[in-house]
Amino acid sequence: MKKGFFITFEGTEGSGKSTQIKLLCERLRQDGQETVLTREPGGCELAEKVRGLLLDGKSEISPLAELLLFEGARAQHVSEIIRPELEKGNIVICDRFIHSTIAYQGYARGLNIGLVQSLNEIAVQGCYPDLTIFLHIEPDLSFERKGGMDKGDRMEMQGLEFHHEVYRGFEEISSQNKNFIMLDVAGCTKYETAETVYRLVKDKLRERR
Repeated sequence: MKKGFFITFEGTEGSGKSTQIKLLCERLRQDGQETVLTREPGGCELAEKVRGLLLDGKSEISPLAELLLFEGARAQHVSEIIRPELEKGNIVICDRFIHSTIAYQGYARGLNIGLVQSLNEIAVQGCYPDLTIFLHIEPDLSFERKGGMDKGDRMEMQGLEFHHEVYRGFEEISSQNKNFIMLDVAGCTKYETAETVYRLVKDKLRERR
């Protein structure tokens, strides 16, 4: 079986993940790499429906129910999209994955970290990222960059204190995972960041050969 390469991007709201994912995908495809873009929550029909529930600003969802919805969507996403593409030998780039669940539902929501990790393990079915890139920027600055919080997005509406806890969670995760790379993007243009990301990914791909 051919083994692809699984890259995930993490960051606080407004950190520039979507832009960097798009730029990286363009560069990799120019290099002739078969590259698949996806996201969480979402990525397949069922998971996109769950995404609508989770991010709807009008939804009232308990922390535990929220966690279980994320994990259910992830299990389907992995089975339907991520695993099959990796088995083809493709590069898969995902906007958020298991580390977001640890940071948001574990650290910020206050759910048991061990429980979150156990459910992650069940949902991913062995499909762990080969590389996770965290775009490192303080929540205050990231929301300033994007012009404030999106009032229609349930997660963004949680307030700055919540997002500082998310940020702290990501810092803790970084200290425990050698494949989790933090990139300071606060003083960089999007193109400077894109070049750093591209070189990092190419180095990791060369290591796999």
